[in-house]
Amino acid sequence: MKAWIFKQKRAILCLSVATLMSGCQSTQDKHTEKDSTTTHVVTAPTAVQTPYQLKILHINDHHSHLDEDQVQLKFDLGQGNEAFWVKRGGFARVTALMQVLDQPEQTIKMHGGDATTGDSYYTLTDGVSDAVAMNQICFDTFVFGNHEFDAKDQGLKFFIDQLTQQQLGRCQKPTQILAANVVFGPTSPLYQNQQVKKSTIIEKQGEKIGIVGITIAKKTKNAAQTNADTLLTDELTAAQQEIDALKAQGVNKIILQSHIGYDFDQKIAQQLTDVDVIVGADSHTFLGPQSLNTVGLKPQGEYPTRTTNKNGDPVCIVQAWQYTYVLGELNVQFDPEGRIINCQGTPHLLLDEHIKHANTGKEISVEELEKIEHIIQKNDLPLRFVTPDFNTQKAIQPFKNRKEILENTVVATAKTPFCTQNKPSKTPKESCVTYGGDIQQYVAEAIYQQAQHYFKADLSLQNAGGVRMAIPQGPITQDTVYQLMPFKNKLVQLSMTGAEIKATLEDAIDGSAASAGGYPYAGAMRWVVDLTQPKGQRVQQLEVRASSGKYQPIRLNKTYQVATSDFLAHGYWYYSTLKTVTGSRYREFNVDYTQVFLDYLNALPTVKGEKVIQRLPISAYSTQSLIDAP
Repeated sequence: MKAWIFKQKRAILCLSVATLMSGCQSTQDKHTEKDSTTTHVVTAPTAVQTPYQLKILHINDHHSHLDEDQVQLKFDLGQGNEAFWVKRGGFARVTALMQVLDQPEQTIKMHGGDATTGDSYYTLTDGVSDAVAMNQICFDTFVFGNHEFDAKDQGLKFFIDQLTQQQLGRCQKPTQILAANVVFGPTSPLYQNQQVKKSTIIEKQGEKIGIVGITIAKKTKNAAQTNADTLLTDELTAAQQEIDALKAQGVNKIILQSHIGYDFDQKIAQQLTDVDVIVGADSHTFLGPQSLNTVGLKPQGEYPTRTTNKNGDPVCIVQAWQYTYVLGELNVQFDPEGRIINCQGTPHLLLDEHIKHANTGKEISVEELEKIEHIIQKNDLPLRFVTPDFNTQKAIQPFKNRKEILENTVVATAKTPFCTQNKPSKTPKESCVTYGGDIQQYVAEAIYQQAQHYFKADLSLQNAGGVRMAIPQGPITQDTVYQLMPFKNKLVQLSMTGAEIKATLEDAIDGSAASAGGYPYAGAMRWVVDLTQPKGQRVQQLEVRASSGKYQPIRLNKTYQVATSDFLAHGYWYYSTLKTVTGSRYREFNVDYTQVFLDYLNALPTVKGEKVIQRLPISAYSTQSLIDAP
C-alpha cells in the first residue's frame, strides 16, 4: 500500500529512499499556534533522528460473527472475468494473521466495539463465546459500541466480567476498557466500576501512547437499552477533555479509539486539537484501494483516510469493515514532537485459498490459484490467504457445536428473496419496492398474527432496525431467524388510543431522519407519509385492518391493542409516546420476541413437505406512499 508522507509548513523534511526520513527537524513544538510570517529551516542538520514507529492492528463490529462466510469475487484467468466463491473472515483467521503481524515492542491491538449481538453465538451464550474468541488475541484496548448495551447495563457488566475472567492465565495484561463519554449512574451495576476508564497510556519502546475511547452518544441512548441514569455525554467535549489531560501528562502521541462512525470521525478530527490517529467503528465502513473494484468489491474510502486536526496537524483515520472480514494494519511514524510524518496501512481481507468456480461449484486447480495470486500481487490488492488458527477454532468449538443444531434445523422456505430496507425509497436497493423492506414488513405482520395467541391484538408496531438482514431464496433455519432478530426483547401488549398510535408514528418518522432504523412498520395497519408537512401532519390516511380483511380509518378516540417489543414500549429509538403507556395499559409477557416470530413460522401449514413464506401483497405494506421533503 502507498505511504502517506506529510510535508510540514514550518520545516523541510529531507527524505531518503533508504531511511524513509532523515535530516530536517522543525524547532517548533507540536501543536503550538502557527506564525504565518516566520519559517524555521534547518539547513545543516548535524544528526539524523530516526522516526518513532508504531503499528496498530484492529478490528471492529464483529457482532458475534465468529465463523467464516463466503463472498463472490471476480478474476480474469484468461477467458474474461469469472465469478468465484471464496470463504472469508472468521475469528480464527483474525487470530492467525494477528500473530504473524504482531511485533509486541511496537504493536497495539484494538477492538472497536460492537463485539456482541448479531449472530446466534450471542443468542446462545450472551457474549461468552465472544469473550473466549477475543482472548485468543488479548486485545490491548476495547471501546464500547452501542450494541454492548442491548442487554442493558447488567448485560454489559456480564460481558466485561467474562472478558476479564477468560483472560486469567492467558493474557499477560488485561484489556483496557475505554469510555470517555459514558457515565454510569447509581442504578447501574457498573457504577464507579474501576475496570472502565476514560483513557489509558500504553508505553512502547520507551514512548507513551495515549488512547481515548468514545461511544456514539445519541444513537446509544435512543437505540440501545442503557440504564435510565447512565449518561452518554457529548463526544467532542469528552474526547477533548481527555486528550488535554493526556497532553498535560506529557503524552504527545494520541489515538482516539472511536465508535461513532466514519463520517463523524472525519468531522470530529478537524474539531479536536492534538489528536493524531482515529481508529474507528460503528458505520461498518469498508476502506481500501479503488483497485478492489476490479474483483467486485466497493471500498467507501481510502485506508488510511487523510485529514488534519484543529491545529492543522496530520490525522490518520482507519476502520476495518465488519464481521471479521478485515484485519486493519496501520503503520505510523512520528517525529520527536509526536507529529505524524508517515502513515501507511493495509486492510487485510482474510480469505481461504480453497476457491470454487461459481458456475460449477468445482474447486479451482493449483494453476488457477497461482494465477489468482499473481493478479493479487500485480494489482497490489489487500487480499490475504490465511489458514485459521487451530487454538481459536478449538476454543470456539463447544459453542459451535450448539450453534450447528440451530443451523441444521430448517423452519421454513422462502420461495422468493426478501429484501431489507429501513425506509421506503424512490430508489430502492436490491429487489425492494418503494414501499419499504420486504422482510421488515413480513416480521411486523407475523408478530401481529402470532400475538393473537397471547391477546386479541388489533395491530403490531415494529421498527426497521429490529430486523437485521435480508432473507435469500431457500431454506430458513433457526440460526437464520436469530441472526435476523438477534435482540433479547420481550413481547408486550399496549392499550393505546388511535391518537397515541398516530403520535407514535409521527415520533418514529421524525426520529428516522436521524437514524433510519427507527422507521416504523406495522402489521394490520397502513398509512401515507408526506414529509413536506410539519410533524403531527406527516402521517395521513391512517387505516387499521379489521378481522374481515377490510381497512377502516383509525378512530382517534378508540382504544386498540398493540403488539410490540419491550424495547420500543420503553420509548427507545424515538418511540417516545410509547413510554407514556404505563400501569394497567402495559402488559409484558415472559416470552422472547424472536421466539414469537419463530413460533409463527413453525405454525405455518406444511405443503408438499415445506412451510413456505412469500412476500406480502403491496396492499398490506405499512407505508403505501411517501412524499419526500424537498
